[in-house]
Amino acid sequence: MRYFITPRKFVFLLIGMVISVSCENELDLPEAGSRADTMPPEANFSATRDVNNFDIYTFSNLSTSATTYAWDYGDGNTSSTIDGQNQYAAEGVYTITLTASDALGVTSTFSSDIEVIEPEEPDAIIPVILEASFEDNSLPDGTGDGRDSWRNSDLGGVIQINTSSSVPDGGQAAKFPSDGSRIAYQEIEVTPNTDYTITYSYRLEGAGGEATVAILPGGGYTDLTVAQGAAIIEFTGSAEDYTLTTLNFNSGVSSTVSILIYNANVEARVDNFTAAVQ
Repeated sequence: MRYFITPRKFVFLLIGMVISVSCENELDLPEAGSRADTMPPEANFSATRDVNNFDIYTFSNLSTSATTYAWDYGDGNTSSTIDGQNQYAAEGVYTITLTASDALGVTSTFSSDIEVIEPEEPDAIIPVILEASFEDNSLPDGTGDGRDSWRNSDLGGVIQINTSSSVPDGGQAAKFPSDGSRIAYQEIEVTPNTDYTITYSYRLEGAGGEATVAILPGGGYTDLTVAQGAAIIEFTGSAEDYTLTTLNFNSGVSSTVSILIYNANVEARVDNFTAAVQ
């Protein structure tokens, strides 16, 4: 028996073969996620402590090939921002975890530990007052005339030196003539926000005069009126015998304070400065 394929049957057979081949070719196409397999996300970050607050950390996102992020700061706090920041309520070691994901749902996770610990306060600076007793050759290098460290020609003339065996310390003291034209000024280094004590001795050569010692914030003063008005603390006295005087003050935000000495009406003597942390 012979079989013949009619034209109609041939057309249907040809269409079926095309459909079959097309279906087989579809199976060979790459899936939608295969591109992410060649460029998957990689999570990474760096941590930086705030310079003013030991308990605040900023996390810089260094991830690649990612579109969304999930932060776990290790203390129960989370976020989904690109970069992270967190303030920790207590000292301790915390594990920070960043999960980075791409648009196809592929994820990468990176974890790193930080230690939150309050730094110890550095020891406060003990101020060094140069030529504190106005003695010759008392600078650290063995030189000086007792007043070199106290000059500021913008504020007034240089002090004179009184030589006597009855001064509180050594054999010399600062001398301020009665016309009030001479001043003593010295800038000293301090630790900010620290309580300090400065002591000195002074006397006047007679009644009716006064001697003032003022502590000024910062330095660089070039106008006497401005300097006098800026005092953190000052003492004006009129004792005619050497009197030990104490000035207690806080340095505030300054890392420098200035000592200013001046007088009025009667010749004054000043000697024997000391500085200490309270």
